[in-house]
Amino acid sequence: QVQLVESGGGSVQTGGSLTLSCVASGYTDSRFCLAWYRQAPGKEREEVAVIASDGSTTYTDSAKGRFTISQDNAKNTLYLRMNALKPEDTASYYCLAGGVYCRGAYQPLIGRGQGTQVTVSS
Repeated sequence: QVQLVESGGGSVQTGGSLTLSCVASGYTDSRFCLAWYRQAPGKEREEVAVIASDGSTTYTDSAKGRFTISQDNAKNTLYLRMNALKPEDTASYYCLAGGVYCRGAYQPLIGRGQGTQVTVSS
């Protein structure tokens, strides 16, 4: 069973930066892509960024140029570096293994973290 644990959330002012981390255990199948999602109160869940095992990435339009998804396979850790944060980035951020459309097909969800809160004040 895949377990994912996020950390790194917090409160920052507009223009600030944060780096989220997601440590995975029980995850050995590199066919599954990893992703960051976010959900704000009263809003739909939004896919923020996806990374495949070959390092290819996709981003939602609002994250392009500001966020960077990366992974360290040796540490079994997924990252999301967020720069130039805006109040509209305020949300709970979750990491997922699978549960995304990646490499030309939808992959079943095999793990999801509990989330880490990001709050950006103006």
